Amino acid sequence: MATVVPPPSKRQKRDELERSKVQQDVTIAASGPPGSFKARFLDGDGKQMADVIEVPLADASEKNLSLLLNTLLARDREEFLPYRFRIHIPDTDIIVDQYPTDLLKLLRDHGIENPFETTVTLSAEPQAVFKVQAVTRMSHKIPGHGEAILAVQFSPANSSRLATGSGDKTARIWDTDTGTPKFTLSGHTHWVLCVAWSPDGKRLATGSMDKSVRLWNPETGKPFGSALTGHSKWITNIAWEPYHLWQSDSPRLASASKDATVRVWSVNTGRTEHVLSGHKSSVSCVKWGGTGLIYSGSHDKTIKVWNAEKGTLVHTLAAHAHWVNHLALSSDFALRTSYFDHEPIPDTDDGKRAKAKARFEKAVRVQGQISERLVTASDDFTMYLWDPSQGTKPVARLLGHQKQVNHVTYSPDGQLIASASFDNHTKIWSARDGRFINTLRGHVAPVYQCSFSADSRLLVTASKDTTLKVWSMASCKLAVDLPGHQDEVYAVDWSPDGKRVGSGGRDKAVRLWCN
Repeated sequence: MATVVPPPSKRQKRDELERSKVQQDVTIAASGPPGSFKARFLDGDGKQMADVIEVPLADASEKNLSLLLNTLLARDREEFLPYRFRIHIPDTDIIVDQYPTDLLKLLRDHGIENPFETTVTLSAEPQAVFKVQAVTRMSHKIPGHGEAILAVQFSPANSSRLATGSGDKTARIWDTDTGTPKFTLSGHTHWVLCVAWSPDGKRLATGSMDKSVRLWNPETGKPFGSALTGHSKWITNIAWEPYHLWQSDSPRLASASKDATVRVWSVNTGRTEHVLSGHKSSVSCVKWGGTGLIYSGSHDKTIKVWNAEKGTLVHTLAAHAHWVNHLALSSDFALRTSYFDHEPIPDTDDGKRAKAKARFEKAVRVQGQISERLVTASDDFTMYLWDPSQGTKPVARLLGHQKQVNHVTYSPDGQLIASASFDNHTKIWSARDGRFINTLRGHVAPVYQCSFSADSRLLVTASKDTTLKVWSMASCKLAVDLPGHQDEVYAVDWSPDGKRVGSGGRDKAVRLWCN
């Protein structure tokens, strides 16, 4: 038998009669502003991607524009790419990097009184297809080191191997899947200040206050040959030659030292190929670029650019008023991970080199040109953005920090720069022109290091206040607070596959974080 709806009660009849006597408000509450604008989509090289199309302002969210552009490009639903959009304000040179919640208000704030008759140009930047989840909990706390942990780095091949350097004169390799120590690398006679995986993940280099660099086999924990000696003071930083520049299986690495020099070593022979001398004080950081240039930052306030093949000076970049503490290249992530990504690894060495080169060129291509950019952080509270291929004049000066800037990093997609400072803050900048975007406030003590997730959507920061914090780059707000360390956190790294964060500090225990 079917269910019969009961007849309306007297009260329902009375309410219905009352409503029928009242003049109804026929104004519909709009879900967004009325009207529309014309949208022109450009790619990273400034080429138009699709026909100009009219878009209702009520539907002009970044997500909807991303769906619209994918539809205009006739992609299947499974092949849709997420996009981030930069807005070119009509009739001006102003470009807005962060998409607003209210596009109409933004346009009117910039003097566009009647946006409905305006064509708005939108630069579309594809984001990583995969999405890294924010780490939310500590998966392992692994004791082992006898002194503070000064450096941490994940293998480029996967997140199951983490290397650390410590004040106990050892480096260690950890199995992050099980949360157990794998190898203790003993041989240095003083603090291990830096660790660096080769881009193929088959070697590990460590630099120490004992003035030497040592090379290790991460599969066995055994050293490759004897220590690389020649520096007269301690090693401050190590950089491997990019994989696509390797000559067969004969890689090189560069080591920076407090003795004011950078040495280029042949890994297989242990021989010094070049001594790059020209700095007048300690070299604090060294990077090996994908175009065959070596970049070194020094306490003599300068950055020097060297030809790695000839060992000759190409440029001296002088603008800072105090020590240069750190450097970052727009190609850092692509060079670090070489041929490792979410796609299958090529079978041959030539295939691997070709893939590594293609990933590098994609990371640094700007409007069809190879343009490897450099950002430098200093004790003078500032940073400078450089394009060494265009000469020695900085692209931009990045102002805003109130104390020393001790660490700087590029996002893997090359669109953002993050800087960590002793003023307790991390700042986010546009990598295109150095424009300030936002300040990440939350730490209550100096921020020592920061590291982006592989999809560039998240940033993790490590601080003297004993915490790690994960930040969303979409909102520049705190996503997750990660207490757990018992003392200052000196070093942090987000694994290239996005699965884990590793951290270490003064409390001597490695901590691994996952979602």
